[in-house]
Amino acid sequence: MAARNQDTAADVDVLLVGGGIMSATLASLIGTLEPSWRIEVHERLDSPATESSNAWNNAGTGHAALCELNYTPQRADGSVDVTKAVTINEQYELSRELWHHLAAAGRLPGAEDAVTTTPHLTFVRGAEDVEFLRRRWEALRRHRLFADLEFTTDRAVIARWAPLLVTDRLDDEPVAATRATWGTDVDFGSLTRAMLADAVTRGATVHTSSEVTRLRRLRDGRWRVTVADRRWNGNPPRTLTARFVFVGAGGGALHLLQRSRIKEIRGYAGFPISGQFLRTTNPGLVAQHRAKVYGKAAIGAPPMSVPHLDARVVDGDQALMFGPYAGWSMKFLKRGSWTDLLRSVRPGNLVPMIAVGLRNMSLVTYLIREVTADDAARLRSLRSYMPSADPRDWELITAGQRVQVIKRGKGGGVLEFGTELVTSQDGSIAGLLGASPGASTAVATMLDLLERCFPERADAWRPQLQQLMPSMGGGAWDAALEQQLVDDGTLTGGH
Repeated sequence: MAARNQDTAADVDVLLVGGGIMSATLASLIGTLEPSWRIEVHERLDSPATESSNAWNNAGTGHAALCELNYTPQRADGSVDVTKAVTINEQYELSRELWHHLAAAGRLPGAEDAVTTTPHLTFVRGAEDVEFLRRRWEALRRHRLFADLEFTTDRAVIARWAPLLVTDRLDDEPVAATRATWGTDVDFGSLTRAMLADAVTRGATVHTSSEVTRLRRLRDGRWRVTVADRRWNGNPPRTLTARFVFVGAGGGALHLLQRSRIKEIRGYAGFPISGQFLRTTNPGLVAQHRAKVYGKAAIGAPPMSVPHLDARVVDGDQALMFGPYAGWSMKFLKRGSWTDLLRSVRPGNLVPMIAVGLRNMSLVTYLIREVTADDAARLRSLRSYMPSADPRDWELITAGQRVQVIKRGKGGGVLEFGTELVTSQDGSIAGLLGASPGASTAVATMLDLLERCFPERADAWRPQLQQLMPSMGGGAWDAALEQQLVDDGTLTGGH
């Protein structure tokens, strides 16, 4: 462990709060790098990957900026900025490399179908958006990561790529689409459970129905952690000490970081947004749509609410999802409390919250419209992508809760739609706030955590990390291994 704690005893070396993809990724990395360290994972619900990482609580998109327009904003001069798209793509590549390495080593049993090749498409309508998509395609394909991205304005071609987009489409307005055949659909729930199971075989302990309720830093730098047993016949609360704590509790992370009283969390607040999807398992429809199709967000809509029609593979079963339809709730977790938002208010984050509220009235208007939408409105939205949609084929499901980051910034406060890693100055505790691209870039985020919280070990760890993820060191993914994985059906191949 870090030199600052070498001579102090602790119950565990690493305590991970939350049983989602972030904790599973960190457990996998640390368990590989330091097999002698004692690792404990504490999940408040009765099984891992039940909140945001659950396959039906997210869209399952392997976010690589292949189809998401919010990663390629238009500049004032009309040109398209692809900087963020390139970064997101490179970060997702790290995730895929780690997953492939674990699968090839037999360390992800039961998750062979967790990542499946699913083309990523962007579909737009209207002359202005068609022209923007063309400029986006031209800007992206100059980069080697996007060199094979396809573009078309031909409806016949779009019909071959994704027939449901044009079947029964009677209008004659211009349309366009791009396609990346190497996109992926990810069952993050299955992946998380497999990674945690692997961590257990390597010595980690996973506790479910186990809620961290208190964090207090000791003078020697360790953390005293109080854990409550949530089972109906559970044991009394348990107290243990940890050298390092990671709070990967999704929407619950803000509350716990506030309880830790680290100065780095001051000024942070959360803006909760819920969501719903329409889902169908009709075999005839599923067979016609083997792609993830993203469009353009409505005015005032947050990036996570960009509509998309997605092929899904969950626990080996195929389905289609459309959405999300955004909503609002004071809960920070799907199984949270209606008082979550109120309990997060502090003197230090009140000004940022008010400032963000006053400057984002278009978002408030959008959420009100979404919350009050009826079945007919949801069907109209679906039919803008799939004109032939029959409401009898679709059911409405509730997705996971997302908490967007509010923090101090220009004008008093800013609303962020990405993820934010918060670490203490001494590196003894870290937590993750925010949402998309989240799970897809979990590996890059956890590598950032290792660098920031364990700087004295970074040089010693780097060679082994580069073996797990060759592109981390600027190297290329081993083409022979990639092809073997594809031939064997061990997860999906890369691009």
